[in-house]
Amino acid sequence: MTTRAVDGSAGDADYNRIGAGYSVHRRPEPRIAALIERALAGARTVVNVGAGAGSYESTAFDVTPVEPSASMRAQRPAHLPPAVDAVAERLPFPDASFDAAMTTFSVHQWSGPTEGLREMRRVARGPVVVLTCDPARVRDFWLYDYAPGVLDTEARRYPALDDITAALGGRADITPVPIPADCVDGFNEAYYARPERLLDPAARQSCSAWSFVDAEQARRSTERLRADLDSGAWDERYGRLRRQPFLEGSLVLVRAVP
Repeated sequence: MTTRAVDGSAGDADYNRIGAGYSVHRRPEPRIAALIERALAGARTVVNVGAGAGSYESTAFDVTPVEPSASMRAQRPAHLPPAVDAVAERLPFPDASFDAAMTTFSVHQWSGPTEGLREMRRVARGPVVVLTCDPARVRDFWLYDYAPGVLDTEARRYPALDDITAALGGRADITPVPIPADCVDGFNEAYYARPERLLDPAARQSCSAWSFVDAEQARRSTERLRADLDSGAWDERYGRLRRQPFLEGSLVLVRAVP
């Protein structure tokens, strides 16, 4: 059974507590959006599960958003359709209701990822597209030197890619997603070339994994990063990343067709 928080949040993160200002830091990155739109090509109707504030909902499609958190639904811009209050594990739609289904940065937060993915497959006649991270690569990011507890949490939360494709069935393709150095979607790896951004508490709050470490642990992590930035130690180890236009990190796009 899916347990829901006060504002309706249905996964492991309480967006009533961490969701304020989410839409400021978590904006759709156009180059990532283009990959998602290409993966959905040919669809007219699309259900977006775990839609949040509406990132990556293309106006090229007739999108039905699903979002359990009232805090996130309230941040959706006026030009996007209002979201249906429901959870991934129990989508309130008949079988084969949509041409396609999508979810971005959401599957790892669901109470039952397998059940939610099977529901997406049930309601979609065509492709199911999942933007997620490969848990086997999450710890490869330099942030692990400073905040291992945060990335250990991320690695535990993200479903294995084999589990995602097994739940979706059919034929699946997994494509690495290059992260641009000036990425406007503020997830942890988006700051690979701009480490100073992670000193901002609001930026960290918009990455839900930070909410799973206590305040003292987060403070120690950010102070270590601040000290290494001030001393130049970070740049000695990782300064080359400031000149690297893209990072091939843990971000991937899964596309499964029946």
